[in-house]
Amino acid sequence: MYKSGFIAITGRPNSGKSTLLNQLLGEKVSIVSDKPQTTRHKILGILSQKQGEIIFIDTPGIHKPGLELNKRMMRAVYDSLDGIDLLLVLVDATTRFGSGDQYVVDLIRERGLKTILLLNKIDVLKKDKLLPLISMYSQKFDFAEIVPISALKRENLELLIQLTFKYLPEGPAFYPEDQFTDCHERFLVGELVREKVLLNTAEELPYSTTVVVARFEEKGELALIHCDIYVERDSQRKIIIGRQGMKLKKIGTEARSEIESLLGKKAYLDLFVKVKAKWRDDLRFLDSLSINSWTGAGS
Repeated sequence: MYKSGFIAITGRPNSGKSTLLNQLLGEKVSIVSDKPQTTRHKILGILSQKQGEIIFIDTPGIHKPGLELNKRMMRAVYDSLDGIDLLLVLVDATTRFGSGDQYVVDLIRERGLKTILLLNKIDVLKKDKLLPLISMYSQKFDFAEIVPISALKRENLELLIQLTFKYLPEGPAFYPEDQFTDCHERFLVGELVREKVLLNTAEELPYSTTVVVARFEEKGELALIHCDIYVERDSQRKIIIGRQGMKLKKIGTEARSEIESLLGKKAYLDLFVKVKAKWRDDLRFLDSLSINSWTGAGS
């Protein structure tokens, strides 16, 4: 009996959704950092096994929107819940239950979705805290399953995969067996550059930084790539460039290494840092970034 279906992964910012998706697939399709709101698009990941095909949808973290960018990110969350077969809600088990967690619970109750709750980061949670946490959440909502996991350490991920198949309907494969995402390479390249910016800069920059791939050209065994890194203020531009351009050089070196692994060829990577004031509220600019649109075919 072959099963297939769509499963959305959601939760609060920084709960570990992108790490979970990458670990489930064994491939890096969603960038990871310790900065909240790293994921801005719906990211699709495909897991093919003998018993079936699971199509995971990684979504931006659930948060209260302010700027137009954040409104679009939340729209991506809501859109991803339409027509799914199962919902995975990820919770950072090391943080105290708060109003943000209650908002997530209210959202899934409102949608009436079959939901598996994942208590993440149990590798750093004191053992005597786990059972009370499971008990507390079981009183909040009638979850189909509550599964303690460590996405980073891959703890209980095989169990999770088997449980997801349990709740999926019979159906055909939607994608070829060797395909693990429908994201274009151009999109993935831009995301890898943005990840290295996040990992190498200060706290205020993640929200006000984005990357546009202005040129992506493959010539035989060489990829020619030009990326524009946008920030909102000149002071932020100086932070990314760094003293004598050393920070930007480090970002480029780290990004190029992963891009070459992704593409399977050498890459020539040019990075430029540009200032565009208030781009997070600029509708036309956000449209050009395809934020709140699917990142695969047609984007």
